[in-house]
Amino acid sequence: MDTRYRKNELMEWLSKLEEPEVWYQISKIKEESESEKEPEFDFDKEFENGYTPEEAKAESIKRIREWWGK
Repeated sequence: MDTRYRKNELMEWLSKLEEPEVWYQISKIKEESESEKEPEFDFDKEFENGYTPEEAKAESIKRIREWWGK
């Protein structure tokens, strides 16, 4: 079944829904799904934890030599 169709079908069902218990369960599912989202990427923080140019060069040379078996 097409996702768009399923969403529309669900939205139509929700628009007619009047049971408080079902709304409560739906809101719990929504809160859980929102809390599981990945945290935003902090470029500055990651950059601070990154390699210095000298470390990056040394790591690159090390890995290339491992790949080529030298």
